[in-house]
Amino acid sequence: MLAQKTAEQAKVREHTRQPDVKLFINGQFTESESGVYFDNPSPFTNETINRVAEGRKEDIDKAAQAANKAFKEGPWGKMKVSERMKYIERIADLIDEEAEELSYLESLDTGLPIAQTRNMAARAAENFRFYSRMVQTRMHGEAYMQNSEFVNYTVYNPLGVVGLITPWNAPFMLTTWKVAPALATGNTVVLKPAELSPLTANKLAEIIQKAELPEGVFNIVHGFGETAGASLVAHPSVEAISFTGETVTGSVIIKNSADTLKKTSMELGGKSPLIVFDDADFDRALDAAVWGLFSFNGERCTANSRVFLHKNIKEKFVEALKQRVQNIKVGDPMDSSTQLGPLIDKGHFEKVKGYIEIAKEEGCEVIQGMVPEKFKAGNYVPPTLLLNAANDMRVAQEEIFGPVMAVIEFETEEEVIQAANDVKYGLAGYVWTNDIKRGHRVAQAVDAGMLWINAQNVRDLRIPFGGTKASGIGREGGHYAILEFYTEPKVIHVAIGDHHIPQFGK
Repeated sequence: MLAQKTAEQAKVREHTRQPDVKLFINGQFTESESGVYFDNPSPFTNETINRVAEGRKEDIDKAAQAANKAFKEGPWGKMKVSERMKYIERIADLIDEEAEELSYLESLDTGLPIAQTRNMAARAAENFRFYSRMVQTRMHGEAYMQNSEFVNYTVYNPLGVVGLITPWNAPFMLTTWKVAPALATGNTVVLKPAELSPLTANKLAEIIQKAELPEGVFNIVHGFGETAGASLVAHPSVEAISFTGETVTGSVIIKNSADTLKKTSMELGGKSPLIVFDDADFDRALDAAVWGLFSFNGERCTANSRVFLHKNIKEKFVEALKQRVQNIKVGDPMDSSTQLGPLIDKGHFEKVKGYIEIAKEEGCEVIQGMVPEKFKAGNYVPPTLLLNAANDMRVAQEEIFGPVMAVIEFETEEEVIQAANDVKYGLAGYVWTNDIKRGHRVAQAVDAGMLWINAQNVRDLRIPFGGTKASGIGREGGHYAILEFYTEPKVIHVAIGDHHIPQFGK
């Protein structure tokens, strides 16, 4: 049975047209108020996959009202934690049941290779199970005695309606990473998915409907950032906004959230350094550098898009990189052997190609792999190396968000730390050295929210995720999500003795 399932998964699935997607409000799939739809193009063919209902201000208002009513009048926020977790774990089980379909839809919609989206579907189910465990074991307060006269203790209450704005790279996994803690802590949700990747968000609505969550607890309004997204940020019933996406958009959201004093969590762009010293494990550092940039089609916020090589190993490492980019399998995202698929849409494809032209103008030597002729209709950018790059070039300073690696030489520890930090972003960083003291020194000196020493981007759901500088504000993940963002602490002071009270006016 397992062998048969594996054989079926190994087949190349077809790129087929999908049913149109509606909004999901108050437990029901519904048309938008305007009745307008927009086309959802395939990254592989640039033909239309389906049409998507375009939500606008009036639809956000309906969804926010439904979520607000569900929070204030419904059972969700008041439900016993053990009961609420049954729903959360049911969602996880249903994701497992739909894992292959979710993987297919994700590849169809985004161009991500299906071998990678299968891992993402499994991770999405674990997101819900993880936050079920986390809420039951870690969402507890503190208690203190004060002079034998008071007991002070804290409780953590859900915020109410939270707005989630999610990205188009790894959309299902990243959406569940927000939805799971938001729901598990007792909030109700209005989700605005990226307009470029609506399919798995719609599938999540189907799963949540099947899990029989109370009406209004979870809502989806598809649409564009300038209309649906801006309306969600501005809505007075929405208590918080969690956003993952581009830095400029994040800045606008923070400004607009100020009018209604919303909490915000921003996971934004990156231009992460990978630093390889001459004593590093060469082969493992090479594997990590290639995987960390060219997986996810290069559309990863934590991608090591700047690779700093010590001068003693630069020539050898560059030759190995050249071989690797020629061997990376560029292909149909539905083929399980594909390692690099097409970029999300034509606009992003043109942007990434534009940066490669800028690199040539700035003096880089451009080395690229090959895109087979039969895939020319898709948004394919071949795996690309920018050799002889300098850290002050635009291609080393600006987020390209594609399969493009800038390779930069360094000589001293101090020099590479300064260069790694000489960028506006600060999300992630990677250090490769067998001198563990140096590894710690450099990791602590690099301005980033997350550093890995002698490892690729391996995530632990218990630790905080987020960046510094232009890479974001706040942290999610682990107990940081449930205690610092998706809930509000409340302090209860209880007098247990007749303490002194000043008698004014007596």
